Amino acid sequence: MALTPETLPRHELNGLPVRVVESDDSSRVGIEGRVVIETTKTLSVEIRDSGESRVVMVPKSGSTFEFAITDDAADLTKGSGTASKLADTQPAAGDDCAAAVDSAGEDVAYVTVDGSRLLSRPARRTETNGDSPWQ
Repeated sequence: MALTPETLPRHELNGLPVRVVESDDSSRVGIEGRVVIETTKTLSVEIRDSGESRVVMVPKSGSTFEFAITDDAADLTKGSGTASKLADTQPAAGDDCAAAVDSAGEDVAYVTVDGSRLLSRPARRTETNGDSPWQ
């Protein structure tokens, strides 16, 4: 299954660029980096500052994440979607998984996902057969 804005919640998130756009804990808002570990209830995000890196754990519950996906997935969203919060704009009201192409015209789609949609073991969420509710 191709990684698209619609299928992102069913994919492996490790390695994807991410930003916390909303959180129950205001100190987590704005955390930006790359997902290095995903567990059932948390994302561990590697943050690079001045050549040094550190890993911050962010709970999925109570958080909203914005992932950046590239290439073909971004091409599919050029005609519609919501603007990226990374571009300092607001998404359409009620969208819990929305996408847009960045304002610079790069082939990047920003996908906003409510963390509660990601609450599951990653292996279970990415299944493609059986009785998985994620198919």
